[in-house]
Amino acid sequence: MKIRTMTVAAMAFFAGTTFALATTKDDAVAMVSKVVALIKADGPDKAYAEINKGGQFANGEIYPIVQDFAGVTLAHAVNPKLIGKHMIDVQDVDGKYFVKERVDLAQKQVSFWTEYKFANPVTKKIEMKEMYCERLNQTLVCAGIYKL
Repeated sequence: MKIRTMTVAAMAFFAGTTFALATTKDDAVAMVSKVVALIKADGPDKAYAEINKGGQFANGEIYPIVQDFAGVTLAHAVNPKLIGKHMIDVQDVDGKYFVKERVDLAQKQVSFWTEYKFANPVTKKIEMKEMYCERLNQTLVCAGIYKL
């Protein structure tokens, strides 16, 4: 009886956290699609406010960000300190200007993938991140996964 109770409790605990254990590129694309649909349906101001709350958008290591073509963060589901910040000159640990790269790519392509190193909010370690972005008007809507 104790083993069954513990198993049920463990399953209930992990059911809400499996996203942090295994995310895929499809998850990143789905998150971006969800955010793009929200922005189109509710308008940027309302959508950004919803994203900035985290909630359904703060999903472990996968979360959306929205930036304009100047590199200003307009919405961020897990780090509200970055909202309103100019990020165009930010570099990863290897000196890569990853926001500038995203902006440059968005001016040429409607959607794309890019890679850079960034702190994983789940592991708290610097890891290689693959970021999927879609251009929406003069903004980039992005979400990424960390490579194992």
